[in-house]
Amino acid sequence: MEGQSEIGLTGESLDTNNMIGRMREDEYESRSGSDNFEGISGDDQDAGDEQPKRKKRYHRHTPNQIQELESFFKECPHPDEKQRLDLSKRLGLENKQVKFWFQNRRTQMKTQLERHENIMLRQENEKLRGENTMMKEAMSNPVCNNCGGPAIPGQILFEEHQIRIENARLKDELNRICALTNKFLGKPISSLASPMALQTSNSGLELGIGRNGMGGSSSLGASLPMGLDLGDSAMPGMRSPMGLMGNSNEIQLERSVLIDLALAAMEELLKMAQTDSPIWIKSLDGERDILNHEEYARLFSSCVGSKPNGFVAEATRESGIVIINSLALMETLMDANRYADMFQSMIARAINLDVLSGGIGGTRNGAIHLMHAELQLLSPLVPVRHVRFLRFCKQHAEGVWAVVDVSIEIGHDAANGQPFISCRRLPSGCIVQDMPNGYSKVTWIEHWEYDESVVHQLYRPLVISGFGFGAHRWIATLQRQCECLAILMSSSISTDDHTALSQAGRRSMLKLAQRMTSNFCSGVCASSARKWDTLQMGTLSDDMRVMTRKNVDDPGEPPGIVLSAATSVWMPVSRQRLFDFLRDERLRSEWDILSNGGPMQEMVHIAKGQGQGNCVSLLRANAVNANDSSMLILQETWMDTSCSVVVYAPVDAQSLNVVMSGGDSAYVALLPSGFAILPDGNSSDYGASNGTLQKGGSIGSDGGGSLLTVGFQILVNSLPTAKLTMESVDTVNNLISCTIQKIKAALRVA
Repeated sequence: MEGQSEIGLTGESLDTNNMIGRMREDEYESRSGSDNFEGISGDDQDAGDEQPKRKKRYHRHTPNQIQELESFFKECPHPDEKQRLDLSKRLGLENKQVKFWFQNRRTQMKTQLERHENIMLRQENEKLRGENTMMKEAMSNPVCNNCGGPAIPGQILFEEHQIRIENARLKDELNRICALTNKFLGKPISSLASPMALQTSNSGLELGIGRNGMGGSSSLGASLPMGLDLGDSAMPGMRSPMGLMGNSNEIQLERSVLIDLALAAMEELLKMAQTDSPIWIKSLDGERDILNHEEYARLFSSCVGSKPNGFVAEATRESGIVIINSLALMETLMDANRYADMFQSMIARAINLDVLSGGIGGTRNGAIHLMHAELQLLSPLVPVRHVRFLRFCKQHAEGVWAVVDVSIEIGHDAANGQPFISCRRLPSGCIVQDMPNGYSKVTWIEHWEYDESVVHQLYRPLVISGFGFGAHRWIATLQRQCECLAILMSSSISTDDHTALSQAGRRSMLKLAQRMTSNFCSGVCASSARKWDTLQMGTLSDDMRVMTRKNVDDPGEPPGIVLSAATSVWMPVSRQRLFDFLRDERLRSEWDILSNGGPMQEMVHIAKGQGQGNCVSLLRANAVNANDSSMLILQETWMDTSCSVVVYAPVDAQSLNVVMSGGDSAYVALLPSGFAILPDGNSSDYGASNGTLQKGGSIGSDGGGSLLTVGFQILVNSLPTAKLTMESVDTVNNLISCTIQKIKAALRVA
């Protein structure tokens, strides 16, 4: 018993060691879990012992199959029957082979995790064994009470006294952290803590607390029991999250404040998401939830401070069913790159600045990230919203997750040190609940305070109503993107095109179209996703934005001086009518100079959604002469309940052939142009679902108005050393004005 207490291993732990050892001896032949074998069939088993048993036949998967399976496993470790069937068809495997592969892969990961934990535990026990041995030797030679001198070298009495003082300090620190973590996790952590850390002892080594008692690596090489890594190391070269630089104690206090802020924001989000919450009232049409600001102020004290002078508030709540499970959505939201890709039309750029907590047990539960994002509305008349915020992810029940964002600081102008801010995000986010068949119910809440004076008069009704940056737009974008991913992953849906495309060809085409649309958005909104220099000229109107950049080594666009121009106008037609007109290749000659005066032919059509307008197309204009067939037009169109987009770019036919064969699309140079259509904020154009409005709405009818953004990017000069001229600016300015006039004339509007 004494030896067992010294080592710290129970009988259960020893059994675990034996089990891990046996599992290691019986490890799978495939390093990635890719080998499957066929066992003896039921008929062979019934034949008796006289008949020799059939040998097991091993099937080693190809590298391509393994890569596809591994890629899918990262997204969804537990595929359902439909997903397994799709995988088996796509990879040429039997359904049971796919099923066994995923079972083996999950078992393998679990085994590796248990083996790692067992090794760490064994190392801790070995270290404690040596420490206990040293302490026994020290105690066997007590201090001489008469002379006061130590009986052995090293002054054991003084060291033991210092250890007791340190032990008491660390215990107080541990109690404080445990109280904070209990609130953080919503449950006690005593069952997770090491038994050694909670016992009274003469050694401070038993606590296993890292720097300043706040986390990081412990003396035993393990992190804190609750899984919070609150070490004092920030990212190299970056400012401390709250703009302060100090010693480690100041940074630890600062991080503690940030965690308290994240907890308060999560509590507020959950209360606002309750269906019977009194802070929400129905709009006059009964379709939308409107924030009752008086009730909100009574129930909540602002965790980000009082509202700045001159700011207005807008808050929205929306729910919807999405084709994605909660775990996959959490991974997307906590990864800055995947987050920006999912909401491409809304987020120009997103980066992770720091990780305050990486989560518990290898999951996203309890993860807290410091992030920066640039949110955009597709118009040059609405500034990009730069926001730095905490993102806190927490699991509240099986299949129920929540993610909350909250702004944390006000920036400072580098020139004069004065604070500036145009917006801030109060506790906002989503609650995700799993539903059958891989679907989930998502409730989204957006709460902003912003300076309305920086928004153009034309867009103020749209933004204040919440349909510019509100929950309605987040849900609509998420539904559209997830529907697109579901269609692309399904092998049973074929493309409606004139040229058969392989799966690799479809992916390359869609990747090229995604880059095209992203470049179009950056040219309209002037985000930092691409470096543009804004031109200030007296000849330009206030509603026109003109920017320029020099491309030297970017293979994604032609070398030389690129000019981008964009403007927004109000159109007295519905969003649906305008969208149908612009995407119709038969009517393109009425506004597009690239059509050569005639209708265009659609050569390839790749569906991205159930709606007819959500697709990527390859168009060919009527050639001026019979030998001119080298120029094609790549076009992407989509429409959801918040926005409609038509983006296109001329591309070389030879480059497109490489892409359609599955080649790399990064080397295809293109300059996108196009249109973004938004409701005007004054009509009832908000109740749409999949492009069809409910009774009384304006989508699909001639009622209501819309806001049209027109953007063009052109190559001014193929020489990077050339200079921009006023003639080039006037050319693109006239091109936009002429296009708008042609559209109005074709639609017979003033």
